[in-house]
Amino acid sequence: MDLDELRAKIDTLDARIIEALNERAKAAQAIGELKRCTNAPIYVPEREKTVFSKLAQCNVGPLDDKAIQSIYREIISAIRALEKPTSVAFLGPKDTFSHMAALRIFGVAAEYLPLPSFLDVFTEVERKRIDYGIVPVESSMGGSVSDTLDSFISSNLKIVNEVLLHITQNLLSNCPMKEIRRVYSKDNAILQCRNWLRANLPGVELIETSSTAEAARRASGEAHAAAIASRLAAQTYSLDIQCERIEDVPHNYTRFVVIGHQVVKRTGDDKTAILVWVKDKPGALYNMLLPFARHNINLTRIESRPSQQKAWEYVFFIDFLGHVEDAVVQETLEEAGDHARNLKVLGSFPRAELQE
Repeated sequence: MDLDELRAKIDTLDARIIEALNERAKAAQAIGELKRCTNAPIYVPEREKTVFSKLAQCNVGPLDDKAIQSIYREIISAIRALEKPTSVAFLGPKDTFSHMAALRIFGVAAEYLPLPSFLDVFTEVERKRIDYGIVPVESSMGGSVSDTLDSFISSNLKIVNEVLLHITQNLLSNCPMKEIRRVYSKDNAILQCRNWLRANLPGVELIETSSTAEAARRASGEAHAAAIASRLAAQTYSLDIQCERIEDVPHNYTRFVVIGHQVVKRTGDDKTAILVWVKDKPGALYNMLLPFARHNINLTRIESRPSQQKAWEYVFFIDFLGHVEDAVVQETLEEAGDHARNLKVLGSFPRAELQE
């Protein structure tokens, strides 16, 4: 076929795609009506994981699975908004990595609210003024986020999903690199790129800001200024990306979790998070963990924090593979609970895939 014939074919396909998308939207609206009658949640992460899995099975290319998932994330986001606009809180300001993680989960059609602290995120979701919150819990470079863990101790919210975000830093500016005289960014972003800065921008002034988004905002309004920030910030503040992935360590990931009120059903590839207050006696932690080993349950994380209730008393955050609906998990938690002063399930949720 010649160029005109190929374009005509694409036009025909586009018309069929639009027709199919609207049919999908009508079916989703009907589901939304049924959900409203039963007060069921509009956002169902276990269903979305099943959808993505089925799409991967049907996909024969040339688009890869990551591209298909990105396209369908926005389709699902737009159609979910027809059922009910979804509000999402995150640690602000906009255009930070927390914002990017929220977009990775909920797509552009959600309503986003940047808040000044993790406590504010928890409070707004607990009081049901916001549907969901997204907060970081750990990073591959910096370890656990203590403010998030401490908030879970006193909260009754559930973890309903998780996402692993590859943290990449970019040099943004409206002038060529040779004209840059100062670089703005958050302190930890500057630290992550210090070797690159020393090699490529020796002698420039490094100025700390409250966030990478604020750095981009300041750089956009000054001559001879640059920022270390995200691609999202580059788009928002109309900055050119002079260099991508300038972080010194390339394998830097942050794990974010979605907090809400619902209980998520099993998908067959799930993770569970619990909080455990162990008894104050010798061997208590060992005896509490022993059932997990005996039932061959893989612990993916264990972290201790002060209990906030008694001096020198600690609570343990534990993640493991499996779902609370699994019989073996139920038996394990029952046995572990016999050796704990208190055990709280924070939630079972679909296990996140590592993506670049």
